[in-house]
Amino acid sequence: MSEVYAARRTRLRERCNAGGSAAALVSRPANVRYLAGAAPHGAVLLLGRTEDLLVCSGPPDDRPTQGRPDESLPVRTLPGPGGDPAVTATGLAAEQGAESLATEDHHLTVVRHRAMGSVAPRLRLTDLGQAVEQLRVVKDEEEISCLRIGAEIADQALGELLESILVGRTERHLALELERRLVDHGADGPAFPTSVGTGPHSGRRGHRPTDRRVEEGDFLSVCLGATYRGYRCEIGRTFVIGTSPADWQIELYDLVFSAQRAGREALVPGAACRDVDRAARQALDSAGYAENLPALTGHGVGLEIDEDPQLAPAAMGKLDACVPVTVEPGVHLPGRGGVRIDDTLVVRPEADGGPELLTITTKELLAL
Repeated sequence: MSEVYAARRTRLRERCNAGGSAAALVSRPANVRYLAGAAPHGAVLLLGRTEDLLVCSGPPDDRPTQGRPDESLPVRTLPGPGGDPAVTATGLAAEQGAESLATEDHHLTVVRHRAMGSVAPRLRLTDLGQAVEQLRVVKDEEEISCLRIGAEIADQALGELLESILVGRTERHLALELERRLVDHGADGPAFPTSVGTGPHSGRRGHRPTDRRVEEGDFLSVCLGATYRGYRCEIGRTFVIGTSPADWQIELYDLVFSAQRAGREALVPGAACRDVDRAARQALDSAGYAENLPALTGHGVGLEIDEDPQLAPAAMGKLDACVPVTVEPGVHLPGRGGVRIDDTLVVRPEADGGPELLTITTKELLAL
């Protein structure tokens, strides 16, 4: 993998050079891991004028879940506690003869930025902006493979839960069991706090589980994700508990299913992000549920669970091939509950079979 990380750093260096900076300091953990293979706590990456360095406050953690630093990348460990790797790296950049240093201003605090300026007052600090995040949008096949394995783990954990007795168990208990199963099947851990919503809580995006118990006739909505080698995927499904679904449940489920399918089918290279969002929203808007829809119907995934691109009405930009995204329309009716269906897919051209579905648990409305 050393050549992969080196190639990523080269692409970033080219962007920095084009912007007039011969050096860059990367501090956002996901960006450090993308470029260096690992992001020990507090570590920063210096793309120096003469040498790249991973600067850490302590020895890098060698646990596989934390990633492994690129073996070709020198590591500088601070000699004692209390030091700031970002400040140290800024001084090293000045020692290498850099006249300017591009930094991730959106991640740095004002206090930290001032300390960096004081250690090298002649060094001009410029804003790197979201250059690394932009590089991360399109994934290589190794990254997609990690997402694919994470999706398999999430599917397996969810499938096992559906085979167990659910009536009488609390949302909190079910969420904890799902997260345990993720780890049992090889995940680093959950990609985000697992959401389990029953009855009036179902279909609510980001619902935090409570002590409400599952009852017969409830909608049960579940949203979970696995992290595998740092990469995070997402799946969401809705079921009915213990009995045949009521007419209103079938109608609402079919609407959300149609919306989700339209969003998935719109995932083609070159499609505008807002058009994908519009495709997923259209059926639900027409049925009168515009006020019950979330602000976005999907987003990118990778080293973070919520990355660019954003699938939203005002989103800018177009999709590229090899971009993993979620498609997750849902409707929540206050006091009654609702439906959410969520998949992780990879944008692929039609010649390669169209969008690749990573999360494959059935979307049939099952009575459990």
